Amino acid sequence: MPQITVVNQAGEESTIEAPVGRTLMEVIRDNGFDELLALCGGCCSCATCHVHIDASFMDKLPKMSDDENDLLDSSDHRNEFSRLSCQVPISEALAGLKVTIAQED
Repeated sequence: MPQITVVNQAGEESTIEAPVGRTLMEVIRDNGFDELLALCGGCCSCATCHVHIDASFMDKLPKMSDDENDLLDSSDHRNEFSRLSCQVPISEALAGLKVTIAQED
């Protein structure tokens, strides 16, 4: 099972196990990171699971959909490493990933 490091909005790091087949949003939420709101539950209809992905892992993620891109455009904290964590499936390729929960808008 891959391990990932999650950096919360205060800059504190925690390493957690991430079961393959779940989404990054589910893994972060289910490990008690309450600041990742995920209000839509993973339907890609809000941007409350916005994260910043470690640059070295960007090419290991699925291509961003137009819907995800549009939702991220609504964030003041979007950058080139922004993704909605509900759209990132966990795979073995993400072992060692470091992800930062974006600040709330």
